[in-house]
Amino acid sequence: MANQNRPDGNHPDADHREESQDGVNSGGVVAFIFSMVVTFACFIYVTFFSGGVDLKEVKATDDSGATQTVAKVEEKVDVSDVTEPWLANEKMVKHGAAVYKMNCAMCHGVAGAGDGVAGGGLNPKPRNLIEGKWKQGGTSLQLFATLQNGIPGSSMQGYKDALPAKDRWALVQFIRSITKDLPADVEADLKAKAPGLK
Repeated sequence: MANQNRPDGNHPDADHREESQDGVNSGGVVAFIFSMVVTFACFIYVTFFSGGVDLKEVKATDDSGATQTVAKVEEKVDVSDVTEPWLANEKMVKHGAAVYKMNCAMCHGVAGAGDGVAGGGLNPKPRNLIEGKWKQGGTSLQLFATLQNGIPGSSMQGYKDALPAKDRWALVQFIRSITKDLPADVEADLKAKAPGLK
């Protein structure tokens, strides 16, 4: 039987592999069953005996050996009671940090330094929000307009249709909280124009 499936009588080819009498590759079946048993055993061990996997925070030790929390779970900030989101408000800054993390950090970086993962392939590079150096201006009204309309000729898109006005104002407040060289707002302008911006 060994030579009948070999066209030249010496070497098996891909179309004429030797199989057991019932047509099943018994070595492959044994390897498959063994891998499934090992996988299932690992799953049982991690689930019931090791205490599971904690993905909520990563612990690191500093030079003194003290344990620090590197990542933390952020709590949601309720800003529904904020009636004037354009005015300085710590709740809005915290909410803005969460909105930033979800929508902006990929390009502008976690800290806002313009070094985000997705920003590496963009031309021009995303703005370093810490340094400022704004093309469209850095007052609250100017930042809101940039967030609303984007910057033509760049990869900065407008968020007028993607984010509610309150979230855009929260982003403005967060960005202004991390910017070093911050232009001053004209309070009278802000109070007069901001309520009409949606």
